[in-house]
Amino acid sequence: MLFRYVMKKLVLLDRDGVLNREIGDYITNKEEFELLPHVIPNLKRLKNAGCKFVIVTNQSGIHKRKYTHHDLNEIHEKLKEALAVEDIYFEEIYYCPHHPYYSQCICRKPKSGMVQKALARFEYKAEEAILIGDTPRDVEAAEGAGVRGFKINANYDWKWVIDQLEKERWLD
Repeated sequence: MLFRYVMKKLVLLDRDGVLNREIGDYITNKEEFELLPHVIPNLKRLKNAGCKFVIVTNQSGIHKRKYTHHDLNEIHEKLKEALAVEDIYFEEIYYCPHHPYYSQCICRKPKSGMVQKALARFEYKAEEAILIGDTPRDVEAAEGAGVRGFKINANYDWKWVIDQLEKERWLD
């Protein structure tokens, strides 16, 4: 019997403006966090195509003392709970708490540290992954790791990305 190897794909997602409403300021607590309405249908489509998910997000508000690691964990728990109801899960949530005015690091986008870490940890090749973000620095971080990046408009439906991936047969 011949078995066909099915290659899983990795979808890296920025958080603010992609998964939740970008408010133009730091989201400092779970009450301010609002999941965008198109996220669940989009993630379901990708999940049904065999994709796995990782969040890669800059969270410099921690370094600036606008909120704490604990606050951020509560926000992420709210996100995970909303998606778990739909049987959607993230392999990991990577975040960079640093602010470039105070320190330099390899994890803060546009550097590709978080993307490279996800690829290595979950054993994906760069061509098996994409990144969806709402800023040029997201795309730059993706490309720095050899991953294809898609820039979307903040808070807008990114269904077009999935349509494009299907058209290109990347999801096959």
